[in-house]
Amino acid sequence: MRAMVIDKYGKNKPLRLAEMPIPEVGERDVLAEIHAASINPIDFKIKEGKVKLLLKFAMPLILGNDFSGTIVKVGSQVTKFKIGDEIYGRPRKNRIGTFAEYIAIHEEDISLKPSNLDFVEAASIPLVGLTTYQALTEVLELKKGQKILIHAGSGGVGTFAIQLAKEMGAFVATTVSEQGYDLVKSLGADLIINYKEDKFEEILADYDAVYDTLGGDALEKSFSILKPYGKIVSVSGMPNAEFARSTQAGFVKTILLSIVSRKLTALEKQYNVKYTYLFMKPSGLQLEYIKELIEHGKIKPVIDRVFSFEETQQAMEYVETGRAKGKVIVKIILQ
Repeated sequence: MRAMVIDKYGKNKPLRLAEMPIPEVGERDVLAEIHAASINPIDFKIKEGKVKLLLKFAMPLILGNDFSGTIVKVGSQVTKFKIGDEIYGRPRKNRIGTFAEYIAIHEEDISLKPSNLDFVEAASIPLVGLTTYQALTEVLELKKGQKILIHAGSGGVGTFAIQLAKEMGAFVATTVSEQGYDLVKSLGADLIINYKEDKFEEILADYDAVYDTLGGDALEKSFSILKPYGKIVSVSGMPNAEFARSTQAGFVKTILLSIVSRKLTALEKQYNVKYTYLFMKPSGLQLEYIKELIEHGKIKPVIDRVFSFEETQQAMEYVETGRAKGKVIVKIILQ
């Protein structure tokens, strides 16, 4: 099968189109023909070696972390799915590889795709949907009437997060450029801050929650807008010792992450709030719930551009510019 691979880590190492073996199918796996995959920030972090401390991969490595497609083979113990089912999913961290024509994936990590979406639209959902669902429900425990700041509201994660937070009954503030204003307004954002002209930390106060997708200064300044005992979750900040302990990373990694995250720990104590670094988990059950929201019109996909499989490297470069409004998709199988 054709696949987009890297042979070594590095920022300036382009993806290479290669012939790779079709994955073996375990007894609880399905083999899916991939129709489309989306580009996600984790793809860059993996490609550049930024998560080597957390994830180990063999080379050559097929990149790609979510997809939509059609089942062409099922393992001997599979009970939930059959050949011909149209699915979407996010593979486990040690089984990534959706920039390819096929993937073998555990049946617990997929769901039937929403019936009102095509394959391109469905491919935009799994990673950002699962990440946001887990951030808002499991970490932030967002409740009706609470106030949340969602950073980068017009991005791939932000566009989904605004819709889910509004569905949960929250008041949503978000940061965007002028070009993203109309988009986030249409998704239901209540308060929109142009980050190029205004400082969110001077406008917002007494918020219950922050969903950070940027890291760096934006994350650090977000602590000050929370009320006491507020919560902040980040998918782009620094993992801390608590994350290491929760993932059983071991003593050495726990100490290392404790050291590199000490500034965030100090901010936690200073503002009396809770910081969590989130590394999402695959879940077919949660994808089924998201599927229902989409089929009932509660959440809609937001897609910026679609690239061909051969243009996967260009798609990655486009997302890296930070200009995309919504998700960027690679179409692998022509329908």
